[in-house]
Amino acid sequence: MVRKLLLSFNREISGIHQAALLLGVASIGAKVLALLRDRLLAGTFGAGEMLDIYFAAFRLPDLLYSLTLILTTSAAIIPIFMKKESQGHERAHRFVSQLSTMFFIAVSALIGISFFLMPIFAPIIAPGFSDDNLEALITLSRILLLSPLLLGFSILISNVLQSHRRFFIYAASPILYNAGIITGILVFYPWMGLSGLTWGVIFGALMHLSIQVPSLFALGFFPRPSFAISWKDVQEVLRFSLPRSVGFSQIVLIVVTAVASALGAGSISIFQLSYNLYAIPLGVIGLSYSVATFPALARSYAGGRSQEFVDNVATSLRHILFWATPFVVLFILLRAHIVRVILGAGAFGWVDTRLTAAALAFFSVAILAQSIVLLLTRAFYAAGRTLFPFVINTLSALVTIGFTFGLLWIMRSYGSIRAAIDSVLRVGDLPNTLILMLPFAYSVGSVMGALFLWIGFVRAFRTVDGKLQRSVMQNGAAALVLGVVIYGVLQLTDTLFNLETFLGIFLHGFFAGLLGITVSLSLLWFLKNQELFDIIRALRRKFWRSQVAAPEPRSPSEE
Repeated sequence: MVRKLLLSFNREISGIHQAALLLGVASIGAKVLALLRDRLLAGTFGAGEMLDIYFAAFRLPDLLYSLTLILTTSAAIIPIFMKKESQGHERAHRFVSQLSTMFFIAVSALIGISFFLMPIFAPIIAPGFSDDNLEALITLSRILLLSPLLLGFSILISNVLQSHRRFFIYAASPILYNAGIITGILVFYPWMGLSGLTWGVIFGALMHLSIQVPSLFALGFFPRPSFAISWKDVQEVLRFSLPRSVGFSQIVLIVVTAVASALGAGSISIFQLSYNLYAIPLGVIGLSYSVATFPALARSYAGGRSQEFVDNVATSLRHILFWATPFVVLFILLRAHIVRVILGAGAFGWVDTRLTAAALAFFSVAILAQSIVLLLTRAFYAAGRTLFPFVINTLSALVTIGFTFGLLWIMRSYGSIRAAIDSVLRVGDLPNTLILMLPFAYSVGSVMGALFLWIGFVRAFRTVDGKLQRSVMQNGAAALVLGVVIYGVLQLTDTLFNLETFLGIFLHGFFAGLLGITVSLSLLWFLKNQELFDIIRALRRKFWRSQVAAPEPRSPSEE
């Protein structure tokens, strides 16, 4: 029994939908813990200075983590690793060892430099902070500098696991990461103070790495220091990964954090908490499908099977539309219910709830857009075309930053426009509504990026077909019905629930959402929606009934 369970963790998952569903389910588990994490943070600190400091402390370490993708990103490593693996295990093993050595040297140097320069970086990251808050920011950021090293190694290992379709362990890593952060909140913070929160992050990153090591060894890989660098391999990795690893999203978040720090206490917290809620469906849908699809895309394109490559992209895109579109509607209409149920505890008051809900409404638009961006970016990389997504992501970042400053200027200069937007979002009586322009600008940049990536992909691969168009129409109609039903139920049952209590808010939103989803799924069933039936078939196969591939440790001589 135990042996079968351990082997099942290491088994190969070959189907795209099975892998995507597995990653999605595991992502849900990780996100549930992430919700608990944010609820604990919000309830303990509220949207105030302490939480602002904590979230701002992630900005530089997260940027460094993005830069580590130069040597760890799956979009670059997996195609090269697969080619090395086809030439023999020894070549693949040497490639992993070289990357590991280069990664450790490069990241250690970046961490050392950043540690000493943090007093210079801190006022740039949060110019609106007081001197005391800047000192706290420096301390927390220095602790978090360990996370790029640990998570980077973990991602490097995961590339090997993904290439061999060992998705179970890869999927479990984020769950342990969030468990570590929760440990920091519940255990380390009462013991060590604010720095205990960041030590919890490091503990989670260490578990994220540790759980993958046994599976790496089971596949016959024992990375060791190797200074015999193949610069041809390095150039190939850089050609694929450098455009992806510039860290545009982190640069955008640094700019947004800097702007938010000057908008008043709690602004960074409002932005980050609403961003984290938006990231849940993005991770469950967009990231799961893009990660699960990428190895198949790389194999198809490398094998010259261009039609199979296109079909895989189109299929994954249809399923992203199926899942993401209703989430957009649900998050917009049930935003206040979602925020209050998940974050509404302790020090997180009603004003914080309303501002976070309004910010979530703007972020919701980006759920579908960013899911498309994740998929198409990986598709371009699988095809070896790195320049185009690099250019588009650059433009998207510039649009986001430009709109951030432009919208703030408009809101400050034209009171009537600000009043109209506040009225639509029902926050006209609240202070600090300027913070809402930051998620608005983020969504505008995301939509622009998705649109131009799709146009470029169609021109490059000519993928528009009847199935995709039909999927857009069917899922669009179902989303419209979903929205109408939810809105109607909310209005009709408004007086039936006590909206001053947790249970009343939860039941009010739950029944509206449940009825809306039921009606929309019934419509899709009536329309014979292909994505719905694909999901049902994938669920019927059941992961645990698929054949177990128990990899044995292999030495180079056995290849």
